[in-house]
Formats: sequence, C-alpha cells, structure tokens
Amino acid sequence: MKAVVIENYGGKEELKEKEVAMPKAGKNQVIVKEAATSINPIDWKLREGYLKQMMDWEFPIILGWDVAGVISEVGEGVTDWKVGDEVFARPETTRFGTYAEYTAVDDHLLAPLPEGISFDEAASIPLAGLTAWQALFDHAKLQKGEKVLIHAGAGGVGTLAIQLAKHAGAEVITTASAKNHELLKSLGADQVIDYKEVNFKDVLSDIDVVFDTMGGQIETDSYDVLKEGTGRLVSIVGISNEDRAKEKNVTATGIWLQPNGEQLKELGKLLADKTVKPIVGATFPFSEKGVFDAHALSETHHAVGKIVISFNK
Repeated sequence: MKAVVIENYGGKEELKEKEVAMPKAGKNQVIVKEAATSINPIDWKLREGYLKQMMDWEFPIILGWDVAGVISEVGEGVTDWKVGDEVFARPETTRFGTYAEYTAVDDHLLAPLPEGISFDEAASIPLAGLTAWQALFDHAKLQKGEKVLIHAGAGGVGTLAIQLAKHAGAEVITTASAKNHELLKSLGADQVIDYKEVNFKDVLSDIDVVFDTMGGQIETDSYDVLKEGTGRLVSIVGISNEDRAKEKNVTATGIWLQPNGEQLKELGKLLADKTVKPIVGATFPFSEKGVFDAHALSETHHAVGKIVISFNK
C-alpha cells in the first residue's frame, strides 16, 4: 500500500511517498481502508523531532492520528464491527499512523460515521474534537453559566471547543483575527476579540476557564483574567508559569489527549444532529505533494478549521 513516511527528522522535504507493508488486524483490531485523514500540529512537531524523547520510535514513521473510512478486515475478538462499516477514529499513538491507504484501529476506539457527515468532515474531528472535549469537560469541568476564554478560536481545536462550550451552556469568549469573527460568532462565540488590535487581558476579567492552545505569553497573560481562587487554565502545550498560577491561586493543567471511542461516539451524535458543525478549511489529495502542502499550511498557524487529506481526490 502507499504511505507517506518520514525516514529522518527534519523539514517538509522529509515527507516521502513509499510502498509499505499492509497492516494486519491484531486481536480486537480492525483494518480501515482510509477515505480521509487530517493534519494536526503534532504531526509536523513530531516530524521536526520536537517529540522524539517522548516518542522514541524507529524509522520509517507514518504520521497522522485521524481516520475516516470503511472497515476492510476484522481481527479476532471483534464483535461490534463488521467489514463494510463506515467509521471514524483517533487510533492509538504509534509509529504506524494514518498517512496511509490502510490503518489498524483498536475496536474500542471506533465510532460510526455520523449520518449526514462526509468522510472528509469526519476525519477532521477525532483528535481536535477529543482534545476540546477532554480539555473543557474532563479537566476544566466547565459548567453551565461559566465564562470560558478559548484562545485561537478559528483553529481546528478552537472551532470545535467554541461549539462544545456553547452547547454546555457557557458564555464563550474567543480570540481571532478580524476576518474570522463572523464565522466564530456563527459557531456560538458570544464575544470575539481581535488579538491583532486588542490585548485580551486589558478587556477581560473574572473568567472561570481559559483553554490555551498557544502557550508562551498567552499563557502568562491568561492568569491575569482568571477568577481568583476558582479559575482554571487548561493547556495543550504545557504549563510554563506555575509560579504565576500559585500567585493568582488558580489551577493550571497541561493535558495530553487520550484516544476515547465512547467520547467520539458522543461527538458523532452532536455532528449527526447538527449541534456541532465540522469546519474543513482546506483539503489536499493524498500524495507526497499533497501532504507537503498541507504541512506547509498548518505551519503558518493561520489555517481556518481543519486541514484534511482526501484519498478520493
């Protein structure tokens, strides 16, 4: 089968299209014939070698941690799924990712393709959607009526976090450039701050939850707007300023996504009933050039919504 792999850490030129062995379904696994995958910042961070201490893998490495497609094989012990089922998933984190024509997925991580949602749309959801879900609900314990600040609202995680927070009954504030304000308001944002014109810490206070996808100065400034004593900051890029959190008497938590098929099924229901809308900002074909171009766009930090790789283009 075809896959796009890296054989060394480095720039986008390390992405190479290769023929690799087909995966085999292990116990409690299925093989999914891929219709689409998507790009996440972790893909190019791993490609560049930033995560090699955490993921000390042999080369070649197939990147990618989102899949939507059709089950082509079921392994021993699989009872809830059959060949031909349309599914989407965030597979376990291994060196055999989803930039490939087929991928193995543990059966407990699968969710059925939501009704009315395309494969491209479904592939945009798993990693970003689970990240938003776990940040807001498992870690921040966001409650109805609370105020939440979601940084970088127009990104893949941000567009989903806004919708999930609004569905939970929170007051949603987000940051984005002016060109994306209309979109984010349509997704449920109550207030959108143009980060190019206004520093959010100058206009906000008494925020219950901050969801930080940026880190650095954004994290540091976020402590200024949190409600003292009960405020919670959740970050997907780690906590670098614990002293500031202690000074403000707020909690600061760095999180790492856990693949979760049950949560993905819940997200699927919200997609099917149109409570949550997938935002696919760009689609590229599955090829060495397509993945190269997709990484280039992701690295700008200015992609709107998710970047999808389609196997049918």
